[in-house]
Amino acid sequence: MTDQTNEVLASLLTELGWSPRALARKINHVLGAGTVAETAPYHWRDGSRTPRPPLPTVTAWVLSRELGRPVTVSDLWRGRATHSPLVLPADFEMNLPWSRTGTMGFLDDWVRAGLLDRRHFLAVSGAAVISIATGYPAAEPGRLASAVGRGCTDNPLLDQIEQSIPLLQRLDDANGGGAHLPYVGAQLRAVALLVREGGHLGSVELRLFAALAELAQLAGWMALDAGKHGLAQRYLFTALRAAREAGYHSMAAHALGDLAFQAASRGCPADAVPLGEAAARVAATSPTGVRASVQTRLAYGYAVAGRLDDFERAYASGLDQMTRRDPNKDPAWMYYLTPNHLDAQAGYSLAHAGALATSAGDRSARRSLLRRGEQLLRTGAHDLPLGHPSQRRALFEGAWLSVAAACRGDVEQACTTGQLALTRLDCVQSARSADVLRLLARRLRRAGSKNEYVRDFLPALDRAVARQPVPA
Repeated sequence: MTDQTNEVLASLLTELGWSPRALARKINHVLGAGTVAETAPYHWRDGSRTPRPPLPTVTAWVLSRELGRPVTVSDLWRGRATHSPLVLPADFEMNLPWSRTGTMGFLDDWVRAGLLDRRHFLAVSGAAVISIATGYPAAEPGRLASAVGRGCTDNPLLDQIEQSIPLLQRLDDANGGGAHLPYVGAQLRAVALLVREGGHLGSVELRLFAALAELAQLAGWMALDAGKHGLAQRYLFTALRAAREAGYHSMAAHALGDLAFQAASRGCPADAVPLGEAAARVAATSPTGVRASVQTRLAYGYAVAGRLDDFERAYASGLDQMTRRDPNKDPAWMYYLTPNHLDAQAGYSLAHAGALATSAGDRSARRSLLRRGEQLLRTGAHDLPLGHPSQRRALFEGAWLSVAAACRGDVEQACTTGQLALTRLDCVQSARSADVLRLLARRLRRAGSKNEYVRDFLPALDRAVARQPVPA
């Protein structure tokens, strides 16, 4: 070896029996074909060159996984490189089969990452996300009741896990996804570790998978609200895997509905519609409350796609399901759903579609969409008192109500409603809602600083949203 040889990298490659080309192929499997030239690792090994970020971190991660022990960036690059977030697509290694073995492999990924997970997941779209949704298989008949029935098992730990989930859901309602996401993620990893340890009675294992599905869905929803869209997808994919093992169709439909909502809220109707339709398919045998909720997610996708007749059908279907709903048959996590909630969801769906029509210069569609969207949103949560437990919902609906008024040209109403929404940022951490407020700020700027309402409100709005994280 020469003085320039990276001896640490050389010895690790020798231990694995890899050539530098093999290392390049492994890295390209993580980051995408063509990211690293197959000859580049020769220069890292023999010429002691340091690759650009995030390649030092990715290389250390790849070697650690293959060796089964930690390999640090500092050791590998002799202090010449610093750690950077490990960037991965949300569907990385999601090609594992829909089987128990595949699910266990997916859970291993969360357990190995540990509490201080340094990875940054990038949201995926198109075939990458739709294939996962449409590939969700039917579970064996008869497993659902045993998975979600809260029977006596003489297992205090399992009882504690199940009893904690509703409390975590209400924390999210009050404080938004950004406030407690790391804690919920830690709970998910703890339950994943229990499942991986094995040795449980069949009924206990099914309930663990059901709890894991609920925690993963909650973590996914919170990550979505926190603007961490790639992480949200990763958690929701986990929820689908765990729900499949538990035969928990209603939770699988709920997670698919969240994926559809995410796509719609990001303005990706080509993803939102097939995801929502997949959710409706999976929810076909679920309680009516679940089916109603899923229909509102599907309706949102249709609205942003401009398929307004389909929107009306999905919205009407959701309302019809609500008239036949037996709350006693719904899962406990459907506690939040009311007819008013469905109306408000339809309201911000129409407001979003109206904002898109405004940007496209479609005045006719804009007027009708915004007018009806505002009418529905005014029946919702936008003016709840500040002490009410549903602050996150109030912030989101209030933000969309303000945007609708601004797009319609009623600047005074937009600023008045926006001011109330802004006060909720003191207790709610919701990048998703803050992003709607950014849209409000852009619309108000078009009114010009000479407008007295804009002049008084816009600086405070700009300062508030500047402190909020930007969705990624």
